[in-house]
Amino acid sequence: MSRLTSLFACLCLFTAARAAGPGFHADLAYGAAAGVSLKLDASVPEGDGPFPVAILVHGGGWNSGDKANVGSEGRGADISPWFAPLTAAKFTWFSINYRMAPAHRWPACFEDVQTAIRWVKAHAAEFKGDPNRIAIFGHSAGGHLATLAGVLGAGDTRVQAVVGYAPVTDFEFELPARGGLGKALQDLHNQPKEPNPASLAILRGTAAINHVQPGLPPFLLLHGDADKTVPYQTSLNFQAKLRANGVPCELITIPGAPHGLLTWDKFLPGYQDKLIAWLRETLK
Repeated sequence: MSRLTSLFACLCLFTAARAAGPGFHADLAYGAAAGVSLKLDASVPEGDGPFPVAILVHGGGWNSGDKANVGSEGRGADISPWFAPLTAAKFTWFSINYRMAPAHRWPACFEDVQTAIRWVKAHAAEFKGDPNRIAIFGHSAGGHLATLAGVLGAGDTRVQAVVGYAPVTDFEFELPARGGLGKALQDLHNQPKEPNPASLAILRGTAAINHVQPGLPPFLLLHGDADKTVPYQTSLNFQAKLRANGVPCELITIPGAPHGLLTWDKFLPGYQDKLIAWLRETLK
């Protein structure tokens, strides 16, 4: 019975996807886990395609945030600055929700991101997207999930480009400044504030900087040098590690910018044009 149910669900998804025309399509199911229906929003450009694809992973400390900014409007986890430039540049984009802590601890959120990549690869063409030209975006905690997906991706989870906005790539770097594990990491991993051998092993194993190796897809990092939430230095260190392994990595520094994305245009007008140009060159 469960097999029949699964097949029926897949058929429904396929039928809905094939009907997806230009415009915005909300709350499409890309999977289910632990009794949770995993949803994404899709934006499809006008025209024939196939168009390059972007998968968007919101931030919010692994415990908040939303694919469409519901409840995040104007806050640090607001990712609305991504939507219009990608739409204008004729990208098919998918913004995903994922399970969050503390109700769902690690690796639930990361598994959901991997599930979303697989789903997008399987269904991109039905949304006029090219499954061989996929970039994954992430901001802050979402940047952690996106960069980790980029360094660990293989086969059906490998993407062609990774874009990290103030991404968390090195947990140990932040421990002294935070006086141990912050509340978000405590909830995510069910670990105490004071670091111990078990929690340090978890932090090392889940940090993208510790999984860099040759042959990874190109990375683009964007980071404000006045960020008080995720240290700008971590992106410098991550870029250096990638380049030392022969992996292309560009860094757009937003001078004086804070952690949230909403004001970045004021600090570096036109930075989004640089982003789109990089994506077009990388995914051409």
